[in-house]
Amino acid sequence: MDALNQIFAWFGGHWWIIFPLMGVGGAIVGRLQGLSRQHHKQKLETLRLKGEIKAAQLAARGQIVPQLSPREIAQQQANSSKELLERLFAEHDEITARWLDYELDVAKMIAFPAMSDGRQPLTAAFLRAKKIADALRPSSSDAKITEQQVTEYLDAVGNYAVAFEIAEKDARRLRDSTFTDDERKRLERAQHMLKVAVDQSATPAERQTAYRRVREELDGLIDLSDAAVENLEKKVALQLEQGRAPEPVTTTDPIAAADPLASVPMPEPVADPIPVRDPLAKADPLPQTAPLRNPEH
Repeated sequence: MDALNQIFAWFGGHWWIIFPLMGVGGAIVGRLQGLSRQHHKQKLETLRLKGEIKAAQLAARGQIVPQLSPREIAQQQANSSKELLERLFAEHDEITARWLDYELDVAKMIAFPAMSDGRQPLTAAFLRAKKIADALRPSSSDAKITEQQVTEYLDAVGNYAVAFEIAEKDARRLRDSTFTDDERKRLERAQHMLKVAVDQSATPAERQTAYRRVREELDGLIDLSDAAVENLEKKVALQLEQGRAPEPVTTTDPIAAADPLASVPMPEPVADPIPVRDPLAKADPLPQTAPLRNPEH
């Protein structure tokens, strides 16, 4: 505690050092963004050069590159544009899937809350890049678009990929450091309760209680999307369904059936306890009738 107070006292006397540190941090982030963007553009540019590489290989082997008509040249350009768009679509979808992995998994939202917090600058920049890439995405790879539109979409996907990588690294670095001590304790309790809620070895009552506790602890800390809540409810409901005990199977003893004394009425067994009802499952339209205990009566 004394060491911490000394550090605070030193920073209090050297408050001006914050400004050069902020400048250095901004320069590092800008440099990382530039390098990532340059690497991504180089990766995508190779798609444009496929045709030229093929022609160069034919020329190196002494083969004559066939002369193409204007229609064939246009067709080749269309095919090249279609192939490029298909590659861009695949990369676009891959980035979106990686982002949704954070948005739909409550455990990841608790572990890396900054990834779902639009107030974080890098997360906000990623969300803006996503919005632009989604808006510039053609309807299909066969859509008739200009070369300028293809170039704009290529740049948008590149910025989208770079923004996601930077936001993800920052979220994994921050973790829960932006929360207070009390808030971090609530996150820890929510994480523990979440494990119980999806634990098949826990009783249905324990899983239901744990699910409610997760929602209570995260209230006001992390804004769960409707899709994330629905995904969590499906997991809890699945565990409740798997955790139910199998229905007892009634069998007839052939020896007892042949015995005339077997028809003597036996005392009624104690009724099964009322099962705990899953709050996530929809109510049955009609109540189920319990099977008869003694089929001979």
